[in-house]
Amino acid sequence: MQTATPTRKAPRPRADALRNRERIVTAAREMFVEHGPDVPLDEIARRAGVGNATLYRNFPDRDALVREVVCSVMDRTAEAAEQALAETGDAFAALEHFVHTAADERISALCPMVSSTFDKEHPDLVESQGRVEQLVEEVMGRAKEAGQLRPDVGVGDLLVVVAQLSRPPAGTDCLSSDRFVHRHLQLFLDGLRAPARSTLPGTAVTIKELRRS
Repeated sequence: MQTATPTRKAPRPRADALRNRERIVTAAREMFVEHGPDVPLDEIARRAGVGNATLYRNFPDRDALVREVVCSVMDRTAEAAEQALAETGDAFAALEHFVHTAADERISALCPMVSSTFDKEHPDLVESQGRVEQLVEEVMGRAKEAGQLRPDVGVGDLLVVVAQLSRPPAGTDCLSSDRFVHRHLQLFLDGLRAPARSTLPGTAVTIKELRRS
């Protein structure tokens, strides 16, 4: 009679290793926003307070690090949408919470990296994108059903404007323009409220159209 050989579970990462990884991702996000995706990796390691070997042990190349940063930003934005849906009975307030959180996560600064730095079809990226898009559709759908959101806007409209309004104008400092972002986003959000005061040209932009553009 043969006894089954017990399978060994993969060891869980140590707490300090997880903290180091989180510090690297946080430092990379900050420096990508400030300097773009080509910032030297040793500068990221220095800001994170870890050695180069630790950075490369977690992320073997630049693409892996950029992808992790973009996915982590989208995941936190999705969590904000989930929290907004759970905590407020006001559908439009949930939409406002999502939009302002997305701006704080600097999605506009990180989005260009998706198309210029690595594989857009990577499973981790596709999963994170899909989660955000699904939640935004749910948030907007609830606001429309409540009669609070004008019916002629789509998810693509919202994401495009959030990216544009949270990106600093050409020739201005990225960080110094932060104080204007939420002011301008709120002006945009007020324009989304129903009843609409005007007729929008064209049709609502969908996610599929956004990806094709």
